[in-house]
Amino acid sequence: MTVYIHELPDWPRFRWNQDRLLQHLAAVRHRQGRLIGRMESIGFSSRAEAVLSTLTQDVLKSCEIEGEILGRDQVRSSIARHLGIDIGALAQADRNVDGVVEMILDATQNHNQPLTRERLSHWHSLLFPAHDRRSSKIKVGAWRDDSQGPMQVISGPYGRERVHFEAPAADRVDKEMTVFLDWLNSNDTMDLVLKAGIAHLWFVTIHPFDDGNGRIARAIADMMLARSEQSSQRFYSMSLQIRQERNAYYGGLEETQRGTLDISNWLEWFLDCLSRAIGAAEETLAIVTGKARFWESCAGVAFNDRQRLLINKLLDGFEGKLTTSKWAKLAKCSQDTALRDILSLVERGVLVKDSAGGRSTSYSLREF
Repeated sequence: MTVYIHELPDWPRFRWNQDRLLQHLAAVRHRQGRLIGRMESIGFSSRAEAVLSTLTQDVLKSCEIEGEILGRDQVRSSIARHLGIDIGALAQADRNVDGVVEMILDATQNHNQPLTRERLSHWHSLLFPAHDRRSSKIKVGAWRDDSQGPMQVISGPYGRERVHFEAPAADRVDKEMTVFLDWLNSNDTMDLVLKAGIAHLWFVTIHPFDDGNGRIARAIADMMLARSEQSSQRFYSMSLQIRQERNAYYGGLEETQRGTLDISNWLEWFLDCLSRAIGAAEETLAIVTGKARFWESCAGVAFNDRQRLLINKLLDGFEGKLTTSKWAKLAKCSQDTALRDILSLVERGVLVKDSAGGRSTSYSLREF
């Protein structure tokens, strides 16, 4: 019979090998400081663009880890609206998107505020708004009651399911969350990056809600990381890196939750994953600074709204070839208007015609 860590006599007295983790933690702290220093050296508008790109990835990938796919333009527009960032025409975001965005922003923008039952309840309600059909099947904004059976993490086809984890019984949740929140809000001397990794594991092990526990756990980790930097500006996405390492993420959780209270392996993976996330932010920084250089080089050049929209998409790493039909679809205009927009940019040396011609004519941004 499987014994989970929450069933062990010393739960939740986690322990870890401090000496083993010291080098990993030092590397993360160094990369944090170096990235923040670089971001502070660029202009305000570029920092705002970096924050917008990072938070967009964070929201998209945190939901994608759970199999929920959101529209990138909706997420980006929702974040821009909430932060007051001007990105031109805004895509209309539905309540599901706005809810996830509001939760992530509350976690990171208000990182120094205590995490309470009421705040967690509000986050859960944001993830499952009243009109969402999933809301009728779960207790929204309240601890689970296990009325449909024990809370289990299961995979596999019907009849051949595999139980990866079973959470504490519902009648333990209130007490478990009291202990967790008291620890999280305490002013102890623990490094806050390490505390983020422990908080993530501890919360998903309690699994206090019927659904949404993974997204909330990652929001809690983001909150603690923002607190560790004393900055609400996010320049790297832990959720993006976790999505890329999804198998290792779930495998690490399962191994830890079925193991002992020595969580050294989990913390080592968490710290290394975080270090890789910060390293990946260098790519975001390169895109942001590239955009800044482009618009500076085009100072004084007049662009219409459609041209600005499509140029920014190209600068963001537009996938595939840019053709008149794609321009027309993205800019919501006719093909004739799209062609005029494109030819105007070609004449001014902003776009160049790719070598392939005929029906496959496509265009790219000129190197600046």
